[in-house]
This record gives sequence, C-alpha cells and structure tokens, in this order.
Amino acid sequence: MAGLFTLGGLAPARAELPAWVAQSAPATLDAGATGQAASPAQAPASSDMDGELFFQLLLSEIQLGAGDPGGAYSLVLDAARRTNRQELYGRAVDIALQGRSGDAALTAARAWAQAFPSETEPHRYVLQILLALNRPAELASTLARLIELTPAGERPGLIQAIPQTLARTSDKTAALAAAEQALAPSLAASAPADIRAAALSATGRMQLANEQPEAALKSARDAAAASPLYAPSALLALELMGQGRSDAEPLVLAYLERTSGQSAPAVQMGYARWLLDQQRYAESSQRLQALTAQAPELADPWLLLGSLQVQENRLDQAQASLDQYLALSRELPAEQASRGQTQAFLMLSQIAERRGDFPAANAWLDRIENADELMAAQLRRAMLLARQGQLAQARALLQGLPERDEQDARRKLTAEAQLLREMGEFQQALDVYAKAAERFPNDPDLLYEKAMAAEKAGQPALLESLLRQVIERHPDYYHAYNALGYTLADRNERLPEAKALIMKALEFAPGDPYIQDSLGWVQFRMGMLPQALATLQGAYARRPDAEIAAHLGEVHWSLGQREQALRIWREGLLLNPQNETLIETLKRLNVQP
Repeated sequence: MAGLFTLGGLAPARAELPAWVAQSAPATLDAGATGQAASPAQAPASSDMDGELFFQLLLSEIQLGAGDPGGAYSLVLDAARRTNRQELYGRAVDIALQGRSGDAALTAARAWAQAFPSETEPHRYVLQILLALNRPAELASTLARLIELTPAGERPGLIQAIPQTLARTSDKTAALAAAEQALAPSLAASAPADIRAAALSATGRMQLANEQPEAALKSARDAAAASPLYAPSALLALELMGQGRSDAEPLVLAYLERTSGQSAPAVQMGYARWLLDQQRYAESSQRLQALTAQAPELADPWLLLGSLQVQENRLDQAQASLDQYLALSRELPAEQASRGQTQAFLMLSQIAERRGDFPAANAWLDRIENADELMAAQLRRAMLLARQGQLAQARALLQGLPERDEQDARRKLTAEAQLLREMGEFQQALDVYAKAAERFPNDPDLLYEKAMAAEKAGQPALLESLLRQVIERHPDYYHAYNALGYTLADRNERLPEAKALIMKALEFAPGDPYIQDSLGWVQFRMGMLPQALATLQGAYARRPDAEIAAHLGEVHWSLGQREQALRIWREGLLLNPQNETLIETLKRLNVQP
C-alpha cells in the first residue's frame, strides 16, 4: 500500500501463490513432492505454520485462481482470526480488493485493526478504504487512532496532510465534522503549541473548502496565536486572501515580521504573487528581492522578479534575474522547467526588442520548444517584423497561423489588432477588433478593446456608445466604467458624471492604481488639487507608471511644486520614454525635464 494517506483505487491482488506462503510451507511438503529430503541449503525458512494452515491457504489461492475470490477471502480471513497473523489479514484485504468488494475489504481491515490496535498499518488500510468508498462520516475514530499512534514530533506533519487527504470526499460537511472530532484532543488549549497550531490550520483549510471563510479566518488567527512562527497558519491566511479575504493579510505580515529573514519561502512567494494580483507592484518587487537574497537557489522567485522588472523597464536587472532563473531551472522537473523557460525566453526577446536588437530577439524565440507556446512565439515574431517596418509581412504571419480551436482564432485577431494599434494604424485596428467582436459577440473584452481602438481612431462618439454597451451587458465589467469616466475627464466634459463612473469602478477594484489614477485626474480637472495630489501619489506608490507620472507631475506643476514635478517626470521617462500621455504633457507645458 502506498503512503500514509494515499490509495490507488481498489486494486487487484496477486493471482499467483504468494512467496511468503511458499516460504512458510512445512519441510515435509518438499520431501513428499520430490521423493527426497530437502538439503540444508534448499530448506525453506523456518515457520510456525502447520500443515493444516498451509493447505487452507493453498486452497484459498487455488479458489482465487479459479475465479472464486469470495471463497478465498473467507478462508484467509478465518485463518487470520484463528492464528492472529498480520500478513493473513493483509492478504484478506488484498483478495477482497481484487474481487472489487470494498465492504469485504473494510471488514477485514477493521478486524485487523481490532486485533492489532497499536499497529498503524491496519488503521491506514481502514482509512484508505473508507476514502475509496466515499464514507467520510465513518472516518473519525480511525483518524483519531492514527494521530494518537504517530510520534509527537511527526504529528504536525500528519495533521497538515488531513485536508488534502479528505478533499477527495464528496461530502465536505461530513469530512469536516469527522476531522474536527478526530482532532479534538489536538485542538484543546492544553495541547502542545505546534500540534494545536497544526490542528487549527488543518481545520481552517477544511472550513474554507466547506465555504466557511469566517470560521477559517478565526482558525488562522488562533493558529498564529498558538505558534507565531508556524508557517502553515500564514499559508492558510494566504488561501483566504486568494478568495477575497484581504482582512487575513495582517496575519501574513505579522508572520513575515516575526520570522524576519527566516520566513518560509512558500509564504514569501505566495504573498508576492498576491501583491502582484492586487497590482501592488512595488511591494511585490520588494518581497521578491528579499526572497532572492534569502534563498538565491530557488528558481521561481527569479522568474517572477524578472517579469516585474520587465514591466518597470528595468531591462538590465530583468535580464540578470531571467538569466539566473534559466540557470536554476535546469534542476526543475521537466514540465515545470519547460513552462518557465518559455516565459523567460519570451521576456528576454522583449528585452532585446526594446534595445533595438532584433536578431537577438528572434534568437530567444528560436529557443522555444514547448508546442503549446509556439503561438506566443509567433505573435512575438510578428511584432518584431512590424517594428522593423514590415507590417504587411507581420500581418501575413499572424493570419497564416493555424487555428487549433476558437481560442487560437481569438488570439490571432486580437494580436493583429494590437499590432496595428502599436504601429499607429488605428482605423485598421478598429476594423480588426470589429471583426473579432462580431465573431465573439459575448466577449466583453473584445467589445472593450474595440472601444479603445475607436478612441485612438478619433471616434469619441463610437467609444462612448461601445463602452455603454459593455456596461449594459456586463454591469460588473469595471474597466468600462473607468475608461468612460477617464475619457470624459480627459476631455474636461461632464466631470460629475465622470467622477461617478470612476467611483463605480473603484467599488469593484478599490486597490487598482490605474483607477486611482483616473480618480486623481478627474479631481484635478474639477480643481480639487490637494485631493488629486494625494490620490495620484497613492496610485504612483502602488504602481510606478509613466502615465500616472504624467498626471502626478502636472498636479505638482499646477501647485507650483516645480522640482517635484520634474523629478516625477524624469522617473516616468525612465519607465517608458515613449509614453504618449507623458510626452504630450511635457510638450503642452513646454517643459524639458
């Protein structure tokens, strides 16, 4: 049987005579069969098995081979009970599993556990069979006994495995109740701190799976209080944060602060990813830099840090991070390494493109071997062609890509439209987005992108019409509220309506720095300069971005804070020297930063 909490299904047993039966045969059997006495070198292992028991077991194997597992099972289980031998109980379980009789296997395993209550193996069998039969309500006593038999030093690890083990059951409520009953001694205030923290963390994970986030959050808090340096309680808090419970973040921060540079890498990596999902890029980058300093041998943090550095246009640092990832990825499992290396090659190609080194950019793409990512590589090749003035060839490359499914068709159309936008062919981009939206009419992203292309093509009425369609059809699509509000603010039109639209977007995504940027801009347009300054400073702290820098600098400039404005604008130019909003702002204000 595999590990402590695993079961490969109701697997058939061996059909041949088990070696341990043959090795335990009475010495007279060989003599009778061959007509000669067995020599000492050939003598079977000594055994306390008498002839009657041997022939009973031999008959059971014959019945099994003849297709009568029920008869074989009865004989072996009877022999096990009569002789109290563990190997016979195990054989009875095997035979029942071969006959696809889970109930019979459970009966034999329970008889075995009753006969040997201090041995862990029979209890493991009982647990695994109950899981296979999907009977979680009966697990409590067996699970409790296994916990009790496990040495104290190994108990937290076993307890932490319980949620994943019971995740296979369909009745989550019954599984949670069984786990809570089995863990009752470990959950008691008198339990050792590490064991209690493990039990609380495991219970919290199951509560979360059972859609009880409030109870799970309380369990996480209690686990952190029981053992402040225990990483699984912080991991539970991360799970809660991933399901929208940002009020669990203080638990993670407290754990990281208490453990200082010795925090579990899994917690640090999970928190950095969550910060990235929340668009708190600067904080995510800081956490990843700390993690790569603490554990430079880990590959994945280097890849994520490199991706952030590419976004921030810190090309030398990004290349160094990605090179480090590629060196370390050689030790990763093949499938994981292939996925990560493909991402690294794509980003390194992008870095080379930004430096104007198109041969190097293509060379990185040539290294992609993952068949599932060849489309992404070809999309990058098309962009490289367009950057070199070969727009027609780039479009032909995209249009000629094979379509394995509808998703590939959508990717081709959006890539072509994006290509045209970046090359300044706004009307053609609008035409391609229109074609994509017609083919995929229920896709709000395509309708939104079509609206953005309409704005670039100088058709503000169409932009507003399309965004209102998105809002009407998909009321929770907050990007449309933000885009429409920002557009009105940028045109200095209907400012109260613009602000109301942006505030609506913030209800859906209160931490989004780009929506905060829109709010700061409409506040500026309305003459609310102190409020605009505070809002834009918060947005820029969350996400250093050239467009936010353009707006923040202009507010500083309007307040007479010229040095602050110039500093922010210079930072924006370092982030993205081609940003249209920043360039237009500097030109309009006649500023040379």
